[in-house]
Amino acid sequence: MSFERPQPGADPADPRGALLHTPVTMPPAAALPAQARTGETPPAPGTATPRGKGKDPASPPSDNTGPEHSQPAAVEPGTHRPRPAPEAVPDQPGGEQGRAQDGGGQERRSGQGTVPGRPTPMRRDGDRLRFVGAATRRIARGIDLDEIVMGLCRATVPTFSDAILVYLRDPLPVGDERPTGPLLLRLRRTDRIPAERDTEGNFSPALQPEPPEMTGLDAVGAEICEVRPGSALAEVLRGVRPVFTDAPAARAALPELLGDTGEFLVPGGQRAILAPLRGRRRVIGAALFLRRPERLAFEADDLLVAAQLATHSALGIDKAVLYGREAYIADELQRTMLPETLPRPTGVRLASRYLPAAETARVGGDWYDAIPLPGSRVALVVGDVMGHSMTSAAIMGQLRTTAQTLAGLDLPPQEVLHHLDEQAQRLGTDRMATCLYAVYDPVSHRITIANAGHPPPVLLHLGGRAEVLRVPPGAPIGVGGVDFEAVELDAPAGATLLLYTDGLVESRLRDVWTGIEQLREKLAATAQLTGPDHPPPLEALCDEVLDMLGPGDRDDDIALLAARFDGIAPSDVAYWFLEPEDAAPGRARRLARRALSRWDMEDLSDSVELLVSEVVTNAVRYASRPVTLRLLRTDVLRCEVGDDVPQLPRLRQARATDEGGRGLYLVNKMARRWGATRLSTGKVVWFELNQT
Repeated sequence: MSFERPQPGADPADPRGALLHTPVTMPPAAALPAQARTGETPPAPGTATPRGKGKDPASPPSDNTGPEHSQPAAVEPGTHRPRPAPEAVPDQPGGEQGRAQDGGGQERRSGQGTVPGRPTPMRRDGDRLRFVGAATRRIARGIDLDEIVMGLCRATVPTFSDAILVYLRDPLPVGDERPTGPLLLRLRRTDRIPAERDTEGNFSPALQPEPPEMTGLDAVGAEICEVRPGSALAEVLRGVRPVFTDAPAARAALPELLGDTGEFLVPGGQRAILAPLRGRRRVIGAALFLRRPERLAFEADDLLVAAQLATHSALGIDKAVLYGREAYIADELQRTMLPETLPRPTGVRLASRYLPAAETARVGGDWYDAIPLPGSRVALVVGDVMGHSMTSAAIMGQLRTTAQTLAGLDLPPQEVLHHLDEQAQRLGTDRMATCLYAVYDPVSHRITIANAGHPPPVLLHLGGRAEVLRVPPGAPIGVGGVDFEAVELDAPAGATLLLYTDGLVESRLRDVWTGIEQLREKLAATAQLTGPDHPPPLEALCDEVLDMLGPGDRDDDIALLAARFDGIAPSDVAYWFLEPEDAAPGRARRLARRALSRWDMEDLSDSVELLVSEVVTNAVRYASRPVTLRLLRTDVLRCEVGDDVPQLPRLRQARATDEGGRGLYLVNKMARRWGATRLSTGKVVWFELNQT
């Protein structure tokens, strides 16, 4: 009858060194006489012998150890000798618990001695199958490259080998791409049994000193080897199958892999296996399994185990590299769809936050944007595409680009939403999104808002009062055939406008209007902390708003855009209309000189007069309606000249014989910045000068 007594809870791939146990075929208890020892008299037939004892109870207990190469104890001829029990199988007759050796400390099959406290080798195919199954499951748990390589190391050390070196191709090829340049192998990771282990890992607290072969492995840690075509290492890797390093080809390949001195670090005999790691199409590395000299050598069946470990690890590494490249591309694609930094337009300060719905995706279908417009205005945009997948992110990127293009045309907010609706219909019938588009004018202290099915914004006044702005709800973008409406509201200095997506105010635990009311109360409570005369800092305000989210409130992406309205005081603005006539440039110079004198900026008079004269001259040459001239004093001096001609001026190099064409050249040389923006009614040419 066959009895199988495995140790409960033992995992063949346990990194702490759990031992492998084999089923033991045992004869009936009556057929198991006590094993005779040297110098002892066997018990007479019929004499009962206590279990686990075969000597005089008065004799001192034996430590059951002997010389490393001692011979088995003698037995009487014709006496049946029981098979020694595997290590760590308790209470077997005729031996002590945890013994895998015969009486003198020798392994039963090979006659080699084993060291107490060391893991015993796998003796049967069942052991190897259980180990391979547990090891491959551990390797398969890894997702990225480091986890897979670590899983290979932890699964094999110390159960299968005492040390392992894992080399990977540098750089690792991705998918079907063909690597260029020489084949380089970089040592990715090493693992070995340390000199001391705690007793919980089934190791003795103080083991024998580690052999020089193992301690010297640390010196190989930073090596890179080049696999030359036709070399011994190249031939071994091309063979794909694991080989013992005592084979001539493998022995010749070791110096190339480990360096000139690395060959001496490998134990002699069949105590090292070199296993190529082959992915789906090519060799991507190699693994070197090592055993200490005092441990049993590898057997032929261990090559199959190494082959399975190498195959599973190589396929996992191949997939991890491909997944990592795809994740990197997706991450970069999504990241570029949101603005890296917000602009700093005149008269308004901005802050933003973005939280994805899932940790694996940085961006979903929500977006925000701030777009500078002519006349020191700024467009504030926030939108939400249905879903938070890569498809939603791609649609979001297209809508955001379309909104930026439409903003550059200086279209009214309702017209921008109308064109976004048409674009969404061209992308597909099921491409729907909500959007809120607002334009803030710091000179007039007014804001114009158009809504397409988006939650309404919240305005936090300087005194601490928070109100939900009443804007027409509108239909979502992509519905088609809907007329959008815009409203113009006051935007007093010191007020803060908060634009957000529904992920901030709606979840499984609350509806959208309950969340909006909680947001309004949160803003009002935060404003009370700084007093009625000082608005809360923007960055801190955004953090406080996100703190209102509970553990179960993260169902969707969250985009948040906060705008603090500072405005431009009327005393810092000078505005005139000039008739398109020859006297307009001279009048523009006089008006600019008076404004600079009023602002105590006479040191800029010469530069401003020259540049204003050049820009106004170019405008009145082609304009048919009055030309506008506006000066704005903020941290810089900004001059804007508008006309009804849509063609934008271009900077060009005038020839020596040309009488004109040098106006923009002077503007480009003297101004801090300059530009031209097309409007629905014409264009605006502007330039800025630093205040000295």
